[in-house]
Amino acid sequence: MTDDEAAIRAIIERQSKAVRDRELAEIRRDHADDLLMFDVPAPLQSRGLDAYVDTWTSFLPHITPRMKFEFTEVEVTAGVDVAFATAIGHCFDDGQPIDFRWTTGLRKRDGRWVITHEHHSVPAGK
Repeated sequence: MTDDEAAIRAIIERQSKAVRDRELAEIRRDHADDLLMFDVPAPLQSRGLDAYVDTWTSFLPHITPRMKFEFTEVEVTAGVDVAFATAIGHCFDDGQPIDFRWTTGLRKRDGRWVITHEHHSVPAGK
């Protein structure tokens, strides 16, 4: 594993932990100000870090201390200053699990990887 891949995997782990811990500052930590996100629930598209954080502000109250939130099947492809990662996300507590596909694009800015694009999706018909 390259240093870049390890750094990106660390970002993914931090994101998972931040969601489980309901830490909004940590959720936003590794995202670019000019982030673009495509999401499953409305809004379909969020532009900018503030709009991205707004989606989490409405979601975080639904996360309980016992809720699981994790990524599996993580794959990372990193170039010199652009990378992408894919994974299967799992979000569940005592109720029905929600599995989703997750793709993220990253750029290296000032020597640091930041998320510039996120895309969440579920299979059609779910």
